[in-house]
Amino acid sequence: MHWNIKEIEAPELANWKEEKGDNLRVVDVREMGEIAAGTIPGAEPMPMASIPVRMNELDKDKEIVFICRSGARSAQVCMFLQQQGFDNVYNLRGGMFGWAGAGQQVSLPQAV
Repeated sequence: MHWNIKEIEAPELANWKEEKGDNLRVVDVREMGEIAAGTIPGAEPMPMASIPVRMNELDKDKEIVFICRSGARSAQVCMFLQQQGFDNVYNLRGGMFGWAGAGQQVSLPQAV
């Protein structure tokens, strides 16, 4: 079966963050050492390996954008979650490279 992963560009995500507020989650699936170097403001750390055991923390009714360094790991997370019945999952095209390359703000992660 072929899965169509929904993708979002950095400028569109920046707009969503303003427009959707609490109805949008941004989840960074990189390892904690990578996240420590900087992430999207407000992004929640949830390393890729922890997704299967932390799926219950994700709300199927909210839109969730997953990010990583280049968009590859977050695309895999989106595909996995679609297989688990999640419809509102999006991959940030280009990951943090795309985000920073589009001139968007990068911040230090939230304390966990």
